[in-house]
Amino acid sequence: MKCPYCTNLNTRVVDSRPGKIEYEVRRRRECQICSRRFTTYERVEQAPVIIIKKDGRREEFDRDKVIRGISKACEKRAISINLIEEMVEVIEQELRENNDREIPSKVVGEKIILALKGVDDVAYVRFASVYREFKDVADFIQELKGLLPKECQPVEFDQLVEKVTDKADDRS
Repeated sequence: MKCPYCTNLNTRVVDSRPGKIEYEVRRRRECQICSRRFTTYERVEQAPVIIIKKDGRREEFDRDKVIRGISKACEKRAISINLIEEMVEVIEQELRENNDREIPSKVVGEKIILALKGVDDVAYVRFASVYREFKDVADFIQELKGLLPKECQPVEFDQLVEKVTDKADDRS
């Protein structure tokens, strides 16, 4: 393993233990030349899950891309990166257990939305607004209305939804 500090190829493993996720090994390494330590993670390479995009393109499932998307939705919220990584691990595991090697991106997006809905309403609405391509305020209001329990929704809220929806229809 190449040292990230001095690029020397002569490093040794100081400690090995299971990683945070299944099929992962965390290794602490030490460079024989500069004596600096660093951590590496090894994962079992599994058969790739191919995601079919909306436009028909196909690309391999990229957990880092999902982490970035969820992190963006969770920005400035009290949600730890560990929780985000756990959500992505669960989503990836569900996709792999599905036994389909090609999965529509819609399935992945809905799994992310469901996971966020259980964690944080604001992050959920942020992600949903981008993923479901909200066109105007009416779309936001409809989504927010679904988050409020019926007994908490004031009568004026329904009227507001109707007004905003009517205005959006008039612009169309």
